Amino acid sequence: MTCPPRILVLPPRLTASARTLRATALRRGLRIVEATASAVPEGLGSPGWAGWPEGANWPEGAGPAGGPGDTRGTGGTEGTRGTESTGCTGSDGHAVHLHAGPSFADVVAPALGIALLEAPADWLARLPRALTQRDIRAMTIDEAYRLRRPAFVKSPNDKSISALVYADGSRLPGPDAVDPATVVLVSDVMTFAVEYRLHLLDGAVHAAGQYAEAGRLRLGPPDGDALAFGQDVLAAAGETLPSAIVVDVGRDDEGRWAVIEANAAWASGCYSADPDRALETVLRAAGPATALSPHDRAFVR
Repeated sequence: MTCPPRILVLPPRLTASARTLRATALRRGLRIVEATASAVPEGLGSPGWAGWPEGANWPEGAGPAGGPGDTRGTGGTEGTRGTESTGCTGSDGHAVHLHAGPSFADVVAPALGIALLEAPADWLARLPRALTQRDIRAMTIDEAYRLRRPAFVKSPNDKSISALVYADGSRLPGPDAVDPATVVLVSDVMTFAVEYRLHLLDGAVHAAGQYAEAGRLRLGPPDGDALAFGQDVLAAAGETLPSAIVVDVGRDDEGRWAVIEANAAWASGCYSADPDRALETVLRAAGPATALSPHDRAFVR
């Protein structure tokens, strides 16, 4: 049986990385459905969705149902290239995937039956010191308010708390802006000479590239030592991650390698990594909930 093409859902405003992944997906025969600025606030049943290739709409049974914007059955245009599929899912056979930031994804994914994979909130804090080279703790922001020293503080899996070095806990967003029970990661301050993004898939480094040097954006090819360190991380902690995830690693001025953070692949830029292989990681990280492996069920956002 020939399966219909997969669908990649994108948000209204695309980063350069998202545009690269869109072009890659189209080249590989995926269908793109892109939200306009009004689509999410008005709901998935609104008319604010555009299809790629140009003029394509939601295939019958695959898109948001109900309301005046339900485009199912409109006969969207098929691409001229061969389509790609890894198996039919759902009654209509279309597998729907997503690449977007957390705010958009949290609204759209449940309505489309997409399971978003991410690392546990305390994953970084549970890594051995040999992989982090610094003290990292997961705590509520209410506890972090008591800090009386400089610390690097960030949200584990989104950007709700800006990732910054705070002089002390009093500089964090206050309880009037953030739920005191919100979990944050608090770590010693560590400066990295060079940073790499590793796209991990099925227990291997599937794609990689440099994204920063001396704290500034600088794209480049993957470093052999970065790839080797990525394998060390997988050997030590691979079972504590979903099958598709992004892990950032870096080397400091003393030559020490450390894990910087883990990020959801569906919300991460590909930078200089091979876009085909980065896309494959994204598709696994945000795909049909019905296709989840037993291992990945524990990592759904």
